[in-house]
Amino acid sequence: MKILVIGSGGREHALTWKIAQSPLVEKIWCAPGNPGIAEFAECLPIAVTAVDFLLNFALEHEV
Repeated sequence: MKILVIGSGGREHALTWKIAQSPLVEKIWCAPGNPGIAEFAECLPIAVTAVDFLLNFALEHEV
């Protein structure tokens, strides 16, 4: 399973940390993320308000 988490706060960090523990998860991206989230996911330089870019990324990577 591929997952895209959108945000950069504590909730997104906790969510990413827990999701990363699942053996079903193949890849996690986070936009824009933060250094703590980067321990568990690949952070993307895409703003949370850039909906078109987020949608295109998700479609391109079959998230």
